[in-house]
Amino acid sequence: MTVTVSEQRTATGRRRRDELAAFLRSRRERITPEDVGLPPAPRRRTPGLRREEVAQLAGVGVTWYTWLEQGRPINVSTQVLDAISRTLRLDTVEREHLYRLSEVAVPPEPDIVSALSEDVRTILTALEPMPAVVSNARSDALTWNDAYSALFPAVTEAPEGERNSMWQFFTLPSCCNPCINLDEQVAESVAMFRYRYVRHRDDPEFQRLVERLVDASPRFDELWRTQDVAVPQPCQKDFYYPRVGKIATRTTSFDLSVRPGTRMVVYTYVDEASRKNFMRLLKDPSLARPDHTH
Repeated sequence: MTVTVSEQRTATGRRRRDELAAFLRSRRERITPEDVGLPPAPRRRTPGLRREEVAQLAGVGVTWYTWLEQGRPINVSTQVLDAISRTLRLDTVEREHLYRLSEVAVPPEPDIVSALSEDVRTILTALEPMPAVVSNARSDALTWNDAYSALFPAVTEAPEGERNSMWQFFTLPSCCNPCINLDEQVAESVAMFRYRYVRHRDDPEFQRLVERLVDASPRFDELWRTQDVAVPQPCQKDFYYPRVGKIATRTTSFDLSVRPGTRMVVYTYVDEASRKNFMRLLKDPSLARPDHTH
């Protein structure tokens, strides 16, 4: 028997709603009336809060919440999901899970930098003199070591909101862009960027970044329109600073568990000449700064 695409989607939607119903019930049952300031009730057939209590505390209709927990196909707003999240005391991961099960765009991510453990920061420091940076799926630089700051000050010294390697690579004037093999790497970089974008397309910040890049860079716009996609992999990035010389590097990424898409990118030197040039730069980071302004 052949299953149609429509039937597959129906079955998938049903499974998702069943998961949503089970998740909401499990979160409701772990909270006692005393946890939310309600008087204890002596005779409760089930543990935790009742549906009507959740609805009352969240400020939504009892019937509507009952339908949601029963897995009925109803529409839900971000305001309602936020109210339910607060009532059920969901943490960041649980709240995101609720959004995904409800097929609602996941809200902007919390402050990941504060969530990074001291172990991650210790590793960044220990990797020196190899440059290393922790980035999110959008390629925002979240935290880095001194070696990375010396290699790519255009990112680390940029205003908040522009500390993004893709933004800097595509918007820096050619006279100030230290990446000298951009033409070789740019198509692959955009294809890998799309790979991450597709997995985070419900992130409004990612959407806005793509729109900004399309408006600011005709080259990015051209490559984005190709629809090319590629799995992220190590790549060579060659930097050149007039007062230092060429620094050829190879990048390798390691996924971190703090949040999906967060990764540590480590730069290794391709040859001894690059290592020596970088050591000069690390000793005096001012050598990377351009001798002119725009």
